[in-house]
Amino acid sequence: MISTHNLPKAGALRDGFKKVGYETDLVTTDESLQDSEAVLLVLTNARLDETESLLRQAREGLRVPVFAISENESLSSTQVSQFDEVFKRSASIADVVLLGGRVIDRQRLRQLTGIIGETDAILQMLERVVQIAPVASTVLVTGESGTGKELVARGIHALSPRRHKPFIAVNVVALSDTLLESELFGHEKGAFTGAIDARKGLFELSDGGTIFLDEIGEMPLATQTKLLRVLEQREFHRVGGEKSIKVDVRIIAATNQDLRQLISIGEFRRDLFFRLNVLNIELPPLRERREDIPLLVESFVREVSEHHDREFPGISAEAMQILSAYSWPGNIRELKNLVESMVVLGPGRVIRPEDIPT
Repeated sequence: MISTHNLPKAGALRDGFKKVGYETDLVTTDESLQDSEAVLLVLTNARLDETESLLRQAREGLRVPVFAISENESLSSTQVSQFDEVFKRSASIADVVLLGGRVIDRQRLRQLTGIIGETDAILQMLERVVQIAPVASTVLVTGESGTGKELVARGIHALSPRRHKPFIAVNVVALSDTLLESELFGHEKGAFTGAIDARKGLFELSDGGTIFLDEIGEMPLATQTKLLRVLEQREFHRVGGEKSIKVDVRIIAATNQDLRQLISIGEFRRDLFFRLNVLNIELPPLRERREDIPLLVESFVREVSEHHDREFPGISAEAMQILSAYSWPGNIRELKNLVESMVVLGPGRVIRPEDIPT
């Protein structure tokens, strides 16, 4: 939903957003905005004397972006800095709708996946997800362990035309070679000891949807060959079967390894790499987005406190500085685990530097 407030050209803008599938709501007071949890974008005028309360609600309550349409061709830098985007009154409806649509998709992505961050690296990554989601191409997500690769895969699926079909995540490294092939492609009755019935694999179960193959670099070469056939011909055989089974599945793969290095030592197929790496998203490690750490801590504290039904007094500024300076080799996963430990086992007062494990 898009909320409009004392907005120039409000009717034309509402019609423009409606044409591309976005519902708009005319908000007359900041209380109306506060009561609406469905708002993804606020459009208002650029007069700060009229919008101060609304800006506060959008920033602190809903945490949604605010666009302004200015009736004045010359705005001060102070006025411009209060908004995420400022358009002149002469701006075309199409331009506002286009940029607004991108921002809304980014907001939806945050809500659907829990991806948190305001650094340039994260905003660029979110924008790339929004661009990639509508197409059917294969995606390779790269980044260190714990950076949120599955969240990104789920976000791509959630914004795609396949969002009403299954999303199935497979951790390649968690399955033995034999079990992995059977899990992915299914098996026929009698294919191996214990196969007392035919069984569909995860590719069949995800037909029409998306399958996420995590730690693809650990996949055995024999299974890589069968995966290549799925990518090239959209078909495969079950283990022990002779019948070709057609599937329509989008494949998103992820790795924390250098696949080119694995190719050079014969552990990963070059042709499979090129089939997987049609579209690429690289996730930054947490040490390269330190400004996001307070936001992540705040979110994790809220989530863990609610889950364990515990009050958490907070974290001192000095302790937060220590968290922000740490290198976080385990990335977001390590940070979340530490926050859970502080909430559950904390001293019952504001966390100080000496309370943080070394």
